[in-house]
Amino acid sequence: MRTMLRTVVLTLVLAAGTAAAEEAGFTVEPGASVRDVLAKQTGQSVTLRLKGGEEIGGKVKLVGNELVHLTQLSGRDFYDAAVRLDAVEAVIVRARTQ
Repeated sequence: MRTMLRTVVLTLVLAAGTAAAEEAGFTVEPGASVRDVLAKQTGQSVTLRLKGGEEIGGKVKLVGNELVHLTQLSGRDFYDAAVRLDAVEAVIVRARTQ
């Protein structure tokens, strides 16, 4: 009985934490760089709008000093990309589920 109660309480706590994180959404700190924003998105899917106007989407694997490594590219299942940070004009992320 105690194990069941602990499981229920833990589930409620985790659900509340997840809901709070979703409500917080996407935030950018004052003075943040493109590198800072992308580093916070490591492991998450993003779309990058490049200075030439084209867009590239994928999952952030690694953010270096000059490049971001994207895996699982949108529309290109077997490809990865290395994108220069100074070529990124905007970082687009999914911030809400509704």
